[in-house]
This record gives sequence, C-alpha cells and structure tokens, in this order.
Amino acid sequence: MAGSGPNGSFTEGLLAMTADTEQTLSVPEAGQKYFGLSRGASYQAAKRGDLPSMRIGRRVRVPVRTLEAMLDAVRPKSRGDHGGQ
Repeated sequence: MAGSGPNGSFTEGLLAMTADTEQTLSVPEAGQKYFGLSRGASYQAAKRGDLPSMRIGRRVRVPVRTLEAMLDAVRPKSRGDHGGQ
C-alpha cells in the first residue's frame, strides 16, 4: 500500500473504507441513531459495554453488524405478535 508508513496507510485506508460503507459509526452517531442517546450518554453506554465498540488508534467506533446482531437477539422472533389471531 502506498502511504506514509505501513501502519498509517493501513489505518487510514481502513477508516476511509468503513466510513464509505458505514460498517462502523462513531459512538455518538450510533447512540443517537439506534437509541436516541445524547453524546455523553452514548459514550457512557460504550464504556459500560451496553453499546459495542472498538478502538482504532484514538477513535472509538461502533461496528454496525455487531450492534444490529445484538439488537436482533433481543427483538421478538415473530412479527405477528401485534394482537389479532
């Protein structure tokens, strides 16, 4: 890979790739989008482990697939549970 250094160019490329494909979100973005949390509450949830996160250099990111899998595990399995027959 071209770049200033082997680790720097990989990290920069990884961050650019994930930002373009939205495989990860910033902690405040994920907290707001999925739970309506403020910036501070989002970081507190990540620190507690309630919001999955990973550190890339100085940045803390939330992997979208991990978060959605976590949410799928607690969602009702049947979509027909809204009353009726």
